[in-house]
Amino acid sequence: MLQESLETVRKNIDNACQRAGRDPKEVTLIAVSKTQPMEVLQEAYDLGVRVFGENKVQELTSKIESLPSDIEWHMIGHLQRNKVKYIAGKVALIHSVDTFRLAEEINIQAKKRGIIIPILIEVNVAEESSKFGIHVEDTLELVRQTSGLDGVSIKGLMTIAPYVVDSEENRPIFHKIKELSIDIQRQNIHNVSMDILSMGMTGDYEVAVEEGATMVRVGTGIFGERHYNN
Repeated sequence: MLQESLETVRKNIDNACQRAGRDPKEVTLIAVSKTQPMEVLQEAYDLGVRVFGENKVQELTSKIESLPSDIEWHMIGHLQRNKVKYIAGKVALIHSVDTFRLAEEINIQAKKRGIIIPILIEVNVAEESSKFGIHVEDTLELVRQTSGLDGVSIKGLMTIAPYVVDSEENRPIFHKIKELSIDIQRQNIHNVSMDILSMGMTGDYEVAVEEGATMVRVGTGIFGERHYNN
């Protein structure tokens, strides 16, 4: 079941890349493993998955301790400042930076450890009140502010599109953040690259890939429904 789901997702990404004239190697599949038990993650690992995304710090740290050390972990959920110290140096990328205060705390924890932490700026493109993320028009200012912190490195942008039945409805969202990333790249700001565009989830990752996603975050499409009782 898991193997079939994984193969389907990978094939869909390849097909979306083909339609967009892109190389599938440009797209990283992040297996969103929140609420999934360890044995399911181990099964995915045995099937070749090496990049996992988690939403909660406590769950992330316990899984890091219990699973193989060559896994690349991504923090994709909302991050509170007082939890940064628990994941600093343990994750490959923090996707959800949407305030300068959070960026400052990541910087503090990075400097304590003598490391540079890669981050993405989370943008609430759809302006949904229920979602985190900075407004589009405020993104460049946050990027400029954060670029001055030498313990963090801005690698791109992330967005969470609305839940929709028809994935085509989210195409303008993905197109808009891609355009925003191009605009920011043109500014040539020190310590800022726009190499990563983290967008697209189970319901719309194919459209996201067509619009330029370099990372897609797929959970249900790989693992099935979540196990909230664990």
